[in-house]
Amino acid sequence: MDLKTKLGNIELQNPLIAASGTFGYGFEIKDIINIEELGAVTTKTITLHPRLGNPLPRILETPAGLLNSIGLQNPGLKAFKKNIILPWEKIKNVKMFVSVGGNDISEYIQVIAELDQYSRIDAFELNISCPNVKKGCLAIGSNPILIEQLITQAKSQTKKPIIVKISPNFSNIIETAKITETAGADILSMVNTFLGTKIDIKTKDFYFKNKVAGLSGPAIKPLALKLLVDVAEQVKLPIIGMGGISNTEDVLEFLIAGASAVSIGTMNFRNPKILLALANEMKKQDINVNEIIGSLFNRKKNKTLIL
Repeated sequence: MDLKTKLGNIELQNPLIAASGTFGYGFEIKDIINIEELGAVTTKTITLHPRLGNPLPRILETPAGLLNSIGLQNPGLKAFKKNIILPWEKIKNVKMFVSVGGNDISEYIQVIAELDQYSRIDAFELNISCPNVKKGCLAIGSNPILIEQLITQAKSQTKKPIIVKISPNFSNIIETAKITETAGADILSMVNTFLGTKIDIKTKDFYFKNKVAGLSGPAIKPLALKLLVDVAEQVKLPIIGMGGISNTEDVLEFLIAGASAVSIGTMNFRNPKILLALANEMKKQDINVNEIIGSLFNRKKNKTLIL
């Protein structure tokens, strides 16, 4: 079975990626699973300076998902360079995508400029869609001018591929995707969490100090899949699809809908081995991944999948 896929010039040994924020920095989970069997790992978002994240409570399970208001907690650029890059040198097969965030464009660019020297980093993912911080990220992702400026400046600092993670929380995600493509991004990553909230009926106040949180998990899968179909018809960029993917059927749906690879997020909290389980299950299918990518739009050549 050929599970290889390509994201632009990046070749993955399979289309399964650990989503940012759900897998630490990759090597922390090496005693539980062999991460070298994955396609790629996207690190937790790195910012110029350390962040403590939002005040507690920051996590809440829902009937079919998870609300989180973490707030980009991370050790900052200096600690990332000192403590995280070196262990990755020992991890050979899986690709390393570094998620980057910041309060403003200059902070994104400084992080990229300082990390560009490391050959182990295969791509940078611009997080312009996290809903749990007050500056940067979603504030940039909601402004077409800032999106274009960020991508243009990022491309000037590195020859590594630039992945842009966009938000579902705007009225026209297609326009955001087109702006991203026009500005020179190499890969789209979609979608980040949907905005949600929780009211504490005892205190009659917001459960989260940040008031809003990001909803992920199985509940958002049909919504995320629909947005992927919309965007895949309109842009030529390779797409990393995500949003509530929980089993092999979900993976195949996203690939058929136009994703070249998929990210698994919330399910990593429930079962860290879900990625390997999906990879093993896909190996049982008599398919070539590249034969089904985007086949929704070329139905006459579809190959029936037997599950």
